[in-house]
Amino acid sequence: MKHPLAAFSFLFFVFLYAPLLVIVGYSFNSNPVNMLVWEGFTLDWYKGLFGIGERQLDPNQRAIYLESTPQLLTALRNSLIVAAVTTAFSSVVGTATALAVSRYRFRGRGVYAGGMMLPMMMPDIVLGIGLLIFFTTIGMKLSLLTIIIGQCTFLTSYVFIVVQARLAGLDPALEEASADLGADEWTTFRKITLPQLAPGILGGAMLAFIISMDDLVITYFIAGTGSQTLPVFIFGMIRRGVKPEINAIATLIILASVLIAALGLWLRARGETRK
Repeated sequence: MKHPLAAFSFLFFVFLYAPLLVIVGYSFNSNPVNMLVWEGFTLDWYKGLFGIGERQLDPNQRAIYLESTPQLLTALRNSLIVAAVTTAFSSVVGTATALAVSRYRFRGRGVYAGGMMLPMMMPDIVLGIGLLIFFTTIGMKLSLLTIIIGQCTFLTSYVFIVVQARLAGLDPALEEASADLGADEWTTFRKITLPQLAPGILGGAMLAFIISMDDLVITYFIAGTGSQTLPVFIFGMIRRGVKPEINAIATLIILASVLIAALGLWLRARGETRK
């Protein structure tokens, strides 16, 4: 039983990560026309993304290959701005809502908690169309602001659930002991509750950031002219054919995801060590 299970696990991870390795490998392929035919190693696609250099191509190849680097960098900048703002807002609101639902009793508490989870269960295309109709109805111009508002509607739910799960594992006796020793509510929150919630808040924030950077369907409906994010821009490029620089962009995204995951594991291990 041991060997079949090990073989199955190996095949599973190969199936999961082989496409990513293929993308990384072909991001260094010097063939500008057919990326599936290996022509040689090059860093030109990465240099082009950052405007360091431009590959010398004949006119026919240039028409097939060249993409607007400023537009790509603008899309990346838009994605980072949206992800940073939505992560900050969702982390604050999601954490505050989780504390309110978990620590206080009020009328409609269950309905309110269920409403926080509803955006996660709703299909992306339905939420995207609904947000588009809403913004159009109130006469709001589609821009980065509409993307931020739209993403906050569902990213707050992810932070809420992660923080609420963390709250369920906390011992309320510590907060009661802090109050018995004379600490006010703010001091108790700052010195007792918040440090214990920090791993959950960080986990929710990282999840919100990654989902924001990756979101395509909802953002596609509520992004205006000049406010495209990176996934929307890549989707538009793929519709005209897969270009070598797409592999380079995907490789950089994979690298960023690995670094974020490594940072999260390091912070988690550091927190466990301190205990």
